[in-house]
Amino acid sequence: MGLIKQRRSNRIDQLQGQIDRLKERARIAVIFGGDKRARGAVINPTVNPRSWKSYETVAHDIAAALKSLGFHHVQVIPEDMRIAEHLREERIDLVWLNSGGVQGYISMSHSAAILEMIGIPYIGHDPMISGILDSKHIFKRMLKALDIPTASFMTWNLAQGEFTPSGNERFNRVFGNYSGPFIVKPVSGRASLNVSLVDDLSALPETVDELCQATENHVLIETFLPGREFCVAVCGPVICSNSILQRRDVPFTFAALERRLEDNEGIFESMDIRPITSDRVNILDPTVDAEVIQRLERLANEVFLEMNIEALIRLDVRMDADGNMFVLEANPKPDLKAPTPEKTSLVCASLATYGLSYEDLILSLLADRIDLYLSQRRGSITNLARLME
Repeated sequence: MGLIKQRRSNRIDQLQGQIDRLKERARIAVIFGGDKRARGAVINPTVNPRSWKSYETVAHDIAAALKSLGFHHVQVIPEDMRIAEHLREERIDLVWLNSGGVQGYISMSHSAAILEMIGIPYIGHDPMISGILDSKHIFKRMLKALDIPTASFMTWNLAQGEFTPSGNERFNRVFGNYSGPFIVKPVSGRASLNVSLVDDLSALPETVDELCQATENHVLIETFLPGREFCVAVCGPVICSNSILQRRDVPFTFAALERRLEDNEGIFESMDIRPITSDRVNILDPTVDAEVIQRLERLANEVFLEMNIEALIRLDVRMDADGNMFVLEANPKPDLKAPTPEKTSLVCASLATYGLSYEDLILSLLADRIDLYLSQRRGSITNLARLME
């Protein structure tokens, strides 16, 4: 795996000082998903192919962490059609994107596109990468092109008519003699909602049709992998531990864990139905599970580097019956809920294993983004750069 070209070599102390100046001077907004039903949020309410959630609670967690870290001016703002005016009125210098969108197609990319257009730097993926990562079929096609293992798949939509696998040339070419089980899920979704495990070909047409009708979007059909299921997170090379920044030569991979499935649970139940608790995950042990962790980290690094990803993602990975690992999907906006004794998130559940606190993770993501802007895109942060002088 190739190394990351060092950004602003030997300037980590300078970055620390620049972040300290931003704590005093920068006005930061954490953005969550606006509600299309709210008065003045949109002109016309339309369909949500991606299951909507505001993520407002997590936005407040992020804002609280930023304030705890010493940032003086932090507020939480909804994403809707008034966002540009709100940011102008509040004189916002930097935005933290914690929104899955308001409505419409490729909604994950909307806020980033607006910020690019109005000239406000942000922490999060650019519009193109957001759209690719949140379009599971496009992401999987890129994995195929990069020769990164992913489950065999095809898509279907309402415009193609009734789905009949037996006479479908594409289906037969992709799956051959494989007759199930299958996974049927939205191409854009969250929290494992609307994901079905279909035992055999007989139930596949009805399941595909129902999901096409429900989402008014493409539907993904893929082979079911019967092995263990894992998650791993990866972000840029600048990380913070105990408020001290350091820059690595490779992306930072962490949160390697196994999802615990019940005996009768073929796929992980949605966190909207069963919140993530300690009994739902197994934090991988660096000694006992060293080989598994190394394989997960290699996959995560390869995806991050080969696809030119620049912000935090979480990979979902599953084994087949022979123990081979396959990337299922990438979550472009992993849950950053602050851990509590009752609930946590897949990304934050094992932070202590890596010597990080929740606040360390938040500062890592912010500092890495600032470092990226300063090393590659100074022209995108003209106002922010003045605040760091």
